[in-house]
Amino acid sequence: MHSETEFKQEEYLERVDKISQFIDNHNKKDIQTAEDIQLLVDTFYDHVKLNQIIGPIFTETIPVDWEHHLPKMYKFWGSILLGERSYEGNPMQRHVEISGLTAMGAEEFSEWLLIFTSTVNSLFEGEKAKEAIVRAGNISRLMLHNIEQKKT
Repeated sequence: MHSETEFKQEEYLERVDKISQFIDNHNKKDIQTAEDIQLLVDTFYDHVKLNQIIGPIFTETIPVDWEHHLPKMYKFWGSILLGERSYEGNPMQRHVEISGLTAMGAEEFSEWLLIFTSTVNSLFEGEKAKEAIVRAGNISRLMLHNIEQKKT
């Protein structure tokens, strides 16, 4: 019988293997489809969950319901990068609320951006990939600014 942590690590390793096979069997391409967005989001959050700096925010502070959260993130990034216009919500408000429960400062947002950037660069290349990184940086800075303003 496996512990929950062992199961998550096995699941993670299976996904890493799948991603590695994808990279080995394909030249990098640009972000073009909903499937690309899903690969990006899934891979990103796989790394986030295991990260020592921001992982606990998602796994302990506000245990994320991944079955609910991931489809929202597919819509969020699909709307931004593919023009799908499928996302409805206010991520800024939610992050400001969460910042009242845990540390969410420059270190956490820098780590988030580092993971996002390395995920994009490991899977894709091209104009949309560059745009994803620029947009993520803008989002990160804006969220940090709004959270810091709330504290004052």
